Amino acid sequence: MDALRSLPSVDQVLRNLKRLDGVPEALITNEIRNVLSARRQALLANEEISAIPVEQIVQERIDKLLKPSLRPVINATGVILHTNLGRAPLAAFQPISGYSNLEYDLDKGKRGKRDVHVAGFLDRLLGTPAIVVNNNAAAVYLVLNELSAGHEVIVSRGELIEIGDGFRIPEIMSRSGALLREIGTTNRTRIDDYRQAINENTRLILRVHPSNFRVTGFTGRPELSELAQLGRERGIPVYEDLGSGCLVDLRSYGIHEPLVSDSLFAGIDLVSFSCDKLLGGPQSGIIAGDAQLVTRIRRNPMYRAFRVDKLILESLETTLRQLLVQNWRAVPTLRMIFANVEEIRERAERVARNLRNLNAEIRPSESVIGGGSTPDQTLPTWIVELTVPDPVIFEQRLRNAAVPVIARIERDRIVLDMRTVAEGEEESLLSAVRSAAES
Repeated sequence: MDALRSLPSVDQVLRNLKRLDGVPEALITNEIRNVLSARRQALLANEEISAIPVEQIVQERIDKLLKPSLRPVINATGVILHTNLGRAPLAAFQPISGYSNLEYDLDKGKRGKRDVHVAGFLDRLLGTPAIVVNNNAAAVYLVLNELSAGHEVIVSRGELIEIGDGFRIPEIMSRSGALLREIGTTNRTRIDDYRQAINENTRLILRVHPSNFRVTGFTGRPELSELAQLGRERGIPVYEDLGSGCLVDLRSYGIHEPLVSDSLFAGIDLVSFSCDKLLGGPQSGIIAGDAQLVTRIRRNPMYRAFRVDKLILESLETTLRQLLVQNWRAVPTLRMIFANVEEIRERAERVARNLRNLNAEIRPSESVIGGGSTPDQTLPTWIVELTVPDPVIFEQRLRNAAVPVIARIERDRIVLDMRTVAEGEEESLLSAVRSAAES
């Protein structure tokens, strides 16, 4: 009980606090109470409490609240689409801070639709109508709910995948109201399996591209053109969940990922894909294909729940415009994929020269696309290796730098992959490394 009496009062802590001008007293008081409550509970449980003064803890908590939580970081991991770092880095754009013509037709002087800001670009890039929702999982749900709720959707057993963070295709199908009709086996599904599964309750044939895994060996599945032909014969739409959303042919750079245009050209009625993967845009999803089906899906009441906001549309419009004019360098994801390996080596050498005191060395390595795209496919790169006394502590210091650097540890060395470090980030990278070394 004596220890409890030693705790300061709220008023006492409040009087001792400094440098909190402009912060509402109610907010400060609430933080003081929270800290004192935590200490009181610890004392009652006979636990040790921190020796740090209550005033200092409250000050640090308030300071943290006043700083942005979402911060730019330098990605030195070599993973281009790093899920934890926001996947595709955004193309530069200036957000509109005031009002905008989000849903206002300036020519007609009346209400418009937010789709128009990206519809023209999508139509030119894909050759079909398209709508945007907040991610590809939402796109899958919306398509299934509108076209097959209460009815069967045929899908190969080998395509019932988990698309990340515990979201599984069968569970999304169940929530959409669609009835799953599994066919084939894990490794082989034939066109006759689809044909024999069709009945009076079938409303959709679903094809899922294995963008985040590979099945090798004795495998097989029908060509897209075969599925499209079967759908036309039976009057059943064929829908492909493409996942990564590749709009640019990357094969000459060693990346083999199907193009959205190839699926549409093969006769697939509907496709959906992510915008924050190989497309290189913000988090969102696109549904494209047959005009009547797209219009029908757009009229689904759930479309409003899944639509994107003005910031996403502005960012996506910027990215699509750069894709349309083939300005690849303006789209960071493509700029990193297309980067010349010799240029990467030159940059690695430049960084290493500036870090000679840390025994910095360079060597060739491999970068990955990441983000649930192109498994087992890599890009050649050059890395900078740092030999430091304690790489775990050093890596932690890099993460706590003024501009955080996210690196990796290999063979007890700090590894900086220069493919995913932009040229304009080199000075901040060097500053973070030097600061970590001096600490």
